[in-house]
Amino acid sequence: MGEMITYPANGNSGTGYLARPSGEGNGKAVIVIQEWNGLNDHIKDIADRFAKEGYIALAPDHYHGIIADEPDEAGKLFMALNIAETEKELRGGINMLFEETRSPVGVTGFCMGGALALFAACQNSDKVGACVDFYGIHPNVEYNWDNLVAPVLGIWAEHDDMVNPQLNGFAQSLSDRQHNFHFITYPNTSHGFFNDTNTSGHDKNAATDAWRLTLNWFEDHL
Repeated sequence: MGEMITYPANGNSGTGYLARPSGEGNGKAVIVIQEWNGLNDHIKDIADRFAKEGYIALAPDHYHGIIADEPDEAGKLFMALNIAETEKELRGGINMLFEETRSPVGVTGFCMGGALALFAACQNSDKVGACVDFYGIHPNVEYNWDNLVAPVLGIWAEHDDMVNPQLNGFAQSLSDRQHNFHFITYPNTSHGFFNDTNTSGHDKNAATDAWRLTLNWFEDHL
């Protein structure tokens, strides 16, 4: 359904997978941000799923063609990610979709991508209309909570020692600012439960419900 494209990114260029609705669509757009493995077929499939729901969906390639097959390799790419360069790529993608739709863009992501989705919402408050963070984590991402405007849906796993220690701080930061947010933790799930290629940790029921909530969030806030 989609294709790889190159787009302007604040003086540089970004690449990504762009999926479009087969018909007129709903006039809305979403940025879909990769897990720590890279822009693999799973992330492209999620972009395609959004396109089937009427959204223009862009999945930026933040590893620039590299896809990690092993956790050790993914971890190295994850830690080496240039956040400043990534911010330019995200901003460029958001600007491109905003200019086409003339309306605020949704951002969502998974694992590393969830952290970057929330980061992008904080950095682009004038053009991001809603954020869905799936168990986001990255130690080098800092959030400008005071600049955040987009309503935030946080989707978490019960058994996730990497992510869960930060959730009380997230909730407190948002509550202190009377921000519109909703956090949901799915019982008996682990990090990455939405990924249907994750044979050991995928939870079909939780993933189905999380997808429903994601679509409802974007429908309500974009």
